[in-house]
Amino acid sequence: MRGLSAVAAFAMVVAVVAAPPASAAPGDATVVPVQVTGDPAKRFNLVVLGDGYTADEQGKFRENVDKHLNVLWTIEPFKSYRSYINVYAVSIVSAESGVDCDPGLDSPRVDTALDMGLWGGCDPNSVQRLLTVNNTKANSYADRVSGTTRANRQLLAIGNSDTYGGAGGTYATATGGNALSALITPHELGHSLGGLQDEYDYYARGVRGDPYEGGEPDSVHHTLLTEPQMRAQQKKWWRWLGERSESGGQVGRREGGMYSSSGVWRPSAHSMMKTLGYYFDQVERERMTQRISAKTSILADGLPATAPVGADRVLWVETMYPVSHQLDVTWTVDGTRVVARGTRNLRLSTVNLTPGVHTVAATVVDPTEFVRDPAVRSSAALTQSRTWTVDTSLSTPVVPVDAAFTNSTPTTAPVGATDVVHVETTHPTDRVLPVVWRLDGRAVDPGGPGGNDRAFDLEPLGLTGTHTLTATVGARTLTWTVDASRPTAGYTLSAPLVSGHRSYVYNGPFTMALAGTDDTPGYVVREFRTDGDGWFNYFGWPTDPDSPWHFTPQGTEIDSLVYGKLGVPRLSPWDNVPTSYGTHTIEYRSIDAVGNVGPAASFDVTLLPPPPACTRTITGRHPGALVVRDGVTCLDNATVTGPVTVAPGAGLVASGATIGGPLAAARAGTVELFHSTVSGPVMVEGVPGGVQILGGAIRGAVTLARNAAPVFAGVTVHGPLSCTGNTVAPDDLGVTNSVRGPTVDQCR
Repeated sequence: MRGLSAVAAFAMVVAVVAAPPASAAPGDATVVPVQVTGDPAKRFNLVVLGDGYTADEQGKFRENVDKHLNVLWTIEPFKSYRSYINVYAVSIVSAESGVDCDPGLDSPRVDTALDMGLWGGCDPNSVQRLLTVNNTKANSYADRVSGTTRANRQLLAIGNSDTYGGAGGTYATATGGNALSALITPHELGHSLGGLQDEYDYYARGVRGDPYEGGEPDSVHHTLLTEPQMRAQQKKWWRWLGERSESGGQVGRREGGMYSSSGVWRPSAHSMMKTLGYYFDQVERERMTQRISAKTSILADGLPATAPVGADRVLWVETMYPVSHQLDVTWTVDGTRVVARGTRNLRLSTVNLTPGVHTVAATVVDPTEFVRDPAVRSSAALTQSRTWTVDTSLSTPVVPVDAAFTNSTPTTAPVGATDVVHVETTHPTDRVLPVVWRLDGRAVDPGGPGGNDRAFDLEPLGLTGTHTLTATVGARTLTWTVDASRPTAGYTLSAPLVSGHRSYVYNGPFTMALAGTDDTPGYVVREFRTDGDGWFNYFGWPTDPDSPWHFTPQGTEIDSLVYGKLGVPRLSPWDNVPTSYGTHTIEYRSIDAVGNVGPAASFDVTLLPPPPACTRTITGRHPGALVVRDGVTCLDNATVTGPVTVAPGAGLVASGATIGGPLAAARAGTVELFHSTVSGPVMVEGVPGGVQILGGAIRGAVTLARNAAPVFAGVTVHGPLSCTGNTVAPDDLGVTNSVRGPTVDQCR
C-alpha cells in the first residue's frame, strides 16, 4: 500500500469494539480494527471473534477483548512483537447469551452464532474445560476481515462464559469472563500458533498421569535426555541450560509433562504451558518468536529486483520494526560488505563501483536475544535477503517524487517509554529523503544503526511523564504522544498478627489484593512474585476475579488444582514442595496499556505455624491464679486475675488475653502470646519449641532463657529484657519491639 492514503489505514483504535446498532439481528457482525500496524498481507493478523454475546452484551465483549489483549501484550514475545500484529475484533450478535453445556452436560444448549460449547461441545467423554467452536462458521465470519487469509491469520474465539475453558487446536478459544480467561488466551495461542505441548502431569484434573512410555518427543520443550546428554548431543534446550528461567527458577530438567507424571522432562518448574499466570520460558519463547515472525515478512518491501538497475540508483528496503529493538541490515557488493550497514538505503554512487555488472544484496536479520538456535536465526522467519543486478552502463531517469510518509507506528494511540517508533517514506530514485525527529520541539538524533533515521528508540532517553515526538519529511509531519508515565501498584493485606515497616506476620491464611492505576485508559495488568521466583499475573482469585489472592501454607485446592501456596508453589495436589513457614519477600508491580512497566516494590511476610490445638479453652473471667498442668490451655480474650504458671510439658496459647500477674513457664511444651497483656514479669525458659510472643504489652521484666528459636515481635515491655542461652537470638521478624528498660545479652 503506497502513497499518502496508506497512512490513515495504519491506526490503533482505542475503542476496542463498537457496539452494533440497537436493531442488530442475530448473526449480524461488525468488524472493528483494534490495532492495525500495516498491510494485512504483510502482517500477522489476529482475528478475535465473540460468541454468545447478545446485542445488549457487546459492551461486555469489548471489556473482555481489552483485558485479554492487555494481558497478552505483557507476555514475551507478544510484547516485543506487538507491532507485527494486526488485531481485528468481530463483534457478532448471538440470539441467546452464553455457550452450550455451561457449566454441566445437563445445562441447556443456547442459540449462538458460532456454536461454542464446553465439554468439547457437550461430549460426555470430554472434559469441562475443553471449549470448542464451529470452525466453518468461525472462518465465515473471519473472512469478513478484508485482507486476511487463512494463511496469514490466527483465529481466537471468545465465548461469553465465566467458566474456566479454552482450546488450542487450529483455532484458539477461551471463555471471556473467568478470572483466568485472559491467561487462557496466550496458553492456547501457544498451542495453535506455537505448536507447543501442555506441560501438565495430568489430563483429567485430580488424576495423576501415567508414566511416559514413548520415545523422544517431537516437542521442543519435552525430552528424555539428561542435561549432560543434551549438552553432549547439542539437542533440545541445551543452549539455555543453567539460565535463569523467565518463568522462575533455572532452566534445567523438571520431571512431568505431556499429561504424564514421570518419565519425561520439561525445561522449567512452571511456565505458561504448565501454570497459567507465569511467562513462557526461554525455550517456549524462542519457538513463539519464530512462529510470530514467520507470519510476516521481516523484509517488508524494497526496490523491485526484477531488472538490472544503474549505478546512479538508490537501493532501498523496508523492514519490520519490533517494539523492543531494530533489525540489522547488511549490504554487500559482490559478496563484500559495504559501510552502509544498518541503513535501509544504499546510494550506489557512494560505493565507487568499477565499470561492469555487479551483484548487490541487502540482508535483514533479527538479532533478538530470544533466539539462540542458528537454524531458527537463519530461517526465513528471522533472516531475509533481496539481491539486485547493477549495470554501470545504465542510467536511471529521474522521476519527481513528493516527500511523504507511507507507513509508520500508529499515531492514534500513545507509544510507550521504551518503544521503537518508526516511519517509512517515499523513495526517489536518486536521493534519500532525510527524516528529522523532534522531541518536545527539540531536534534529536535517532542514533539508529548505520545512521538509520527511519526509527527512533525511546528507551535510552529514560523518559518520564508525557512528551510529544514528531517525525518530518519534506513538508509532512507525524506526531506521537509518548506516554512515559509509569503505572503504580498498591497492595492491601488482611489483618496481620503484628506488622512493622512493610513487614507482616501471620500464623494462618491471609489475603492480598493488588491494585494498579494509570493515567491512560485500558486494563492495567498487575503482577507479583515471591522470593524472586517468576512474575505471576494477579487475576484476583480463581473463583472470583474481584476477590483477593489467598495465601496458605499448602495452598487452596480448587477444581483439583492448587492456588495460593506461599513460597515454593504447587499446582497439582500431589506436588511435594516445602511448607511455607518462615519469611518471604513478595514483590509487586503493574503494567499499563501501552506497555510501561511500573517500578517494583516489595514487602515481607512471615508465616508462623498455627498454634497447637486447644485441650481446654477459657473465655471471660478466670478469678485468681491459673496453673496449666497438662495439655494446651487457650485463653481466648479471657481475663485471668492472678498469676499464670505453665508446668513442664504443658502449653499456653493466649489471644487477646489479660493476665493480672506474672507469667512463668519452665520446660513448657509451648508458650504463645498474641496481643495479650501481662501485668507482671514474664519468665520463659527451657522451652524446646513454640515460644512466640507477638504484640501486646508486658508490665514487668522479661526473661527468655535457653529456648529454641523464640519469636518476640511488636511487644511493648515496661521493664528490662534479658535473653540468654537461646539457640538463636529471639527474632523480631522485622517488627520492632518497644523496651523501656535495659536489654541484655542476645536481646541487646
